[in-house]
Amino acid sequence: QVQLRESGGGLVQAGGSLRLSCAASRSISSIFRMAWYRQVPGKERELVAVITADGSASYADSVKGRFTVSRYNANNTMYLQMNSLQPEDTAVYYCKVGVLWGQGTQVTVSS
Repeated sequence: QVQLRESGGGLVQAGGSLRLSCAASRSISSIFRMAWYRQVPGKERELVAVITADGSASYADSVKGRFTVSRYNANNTMYLQMNSLQPEDTAVYYCKVGVLWGQGTQVTVSS
């Protein structure tokens, strides 16, 4: 069973940056689809970014141009580089590798 460990969340001022990591306990090279989601209390989980095995990435309109998703099969890790963060980006961020979910990491952006 693959386990996922997320890290990199925290508190940042508006305009700042954070990089989230999602490390898998086993090889991810065969996993076609990996994604980042986020959720705020009382709302549904929202898809933020997707990256496929061939490196193709797609983004929610709300983060396009500010967030970058990447994956490095050599260290079994997916990243989400978040720049120009805004208070509306505040949420718990989850990674999803195949059908498995990470535990979530809190991102809080202060105005």
